[in-house]
Amino acid sequence: MTADFWLSSGHHLLDRTPEGRLEVTDDFLRAYLARPEIRPVEESCAAELALHRSLLADPRAEVPPERLAALGDPDARENYEVWLGFRDTLAAHATLEEGYLALVRGGTGRVPALFVDQLVHLILRGMLHGCADPVRVRAAELLFRPQRVNIQDGAVLVADEETVDQRTRDGGFGSLGRLLSENGTAVRGVDLDVMTEANAGLYWERSDRFDMVLEVGFPKPGLDALCRVLEQWVRHLLGVGVRIHPVQQIRDERWVWHVGLDGEATAIMNALYDGEEVGEADMARVLALFRLEFDDPADMLPRVAGRPVYLAMAMTDDRKLRLKPQNLLVNLPLAEGGRGE
Repeated sequence: MTADFWLSSGHHLLDRTPEGRLEVTDDFLRAYLARPEIRPVEESCAAELALHRSLLADPRAEVPPERLAALGDPDARENYEVWLGFRDTLAAHATLEEGYLALVRGGTGRVPALFVDQLVHLILRGMLHGCADPVRVRAAELLFRPQRVNIQDGAVLVADEETVDQRTRDGGFGSLGRLLSENGTAVRGVDLDVMTEANAGLYWERSDRFDMVLEVGFPKPGLDALCRVLEQWVRHLLGVGVRIHPVQQIRDERWVWHVGLDGEATAIMNALYDGEEVGEADMARVLALFRLEFDDPADMLPRVAGRPVYLAMAMTDDRKLRLKPQNLLVNLPLAEGGRGE
């Protein structure tokens, strides 16, 4: 048996299909109505209170424009408009995975990045159900939680940005640490455990704390685990088999396709592909390169069938890493009519 993990994802609010996909439930939709952006406050008008009550009773209820227009608070109106559009997209599809694909293919528009990250969190939780490898599950965090990068003696270490920021503020002592910090009293620095073979098993009991550091340099197990997650991500959402392996450099005179796993990597890879000069400082921000190959070349665009796709991930100037897992879903060279179209 494997331990449960990521309880904070809310995966218990969703149903699972026999194929292992997730079905949106009323309870899942109601959870959004408890968020501070939607939940009524003391100043909420009668129309807003009535709308909130009716949606709690039926979170799929149609809300005509005139009912939204009756809300006295313009911020509340906008928040409901955004949530209702998000809800309608999810509710229009049989599974959460299909709803997510519809969002990222059509452009997320006004949908908050937080909501998109929450969907990725949930999809990964369902996808990794039964996974017994804590390193792989920790690597999957990179797809929905921004990381801070620390390079020590050639080792590339990533730690959860929110956790690092919190520890930086309170020194790990919670409200007491914040009080000491505000009063000018020194508290200890950020001290997080680097995941190793010896302590990896501790991940299960602390998975929702997001407080373990992962080494993702070449050719460390953390980087290999990320490759396996990305392979499974493509297969789960697109139904296409791929193999992904880290490489130290790209030597390919017939380089025909690439995908940046984040905005920084996309810009750097585009410049290299176009033959532009890329400075040493920008190249130093590239944390990893990958070679992706399709199991079946027939799944690819005919003009690039059989050729590898190169991937990259890179940090920002201030050493932050924010992967965009949707890039792999919308930018692969899939054959016309394939599931990725």
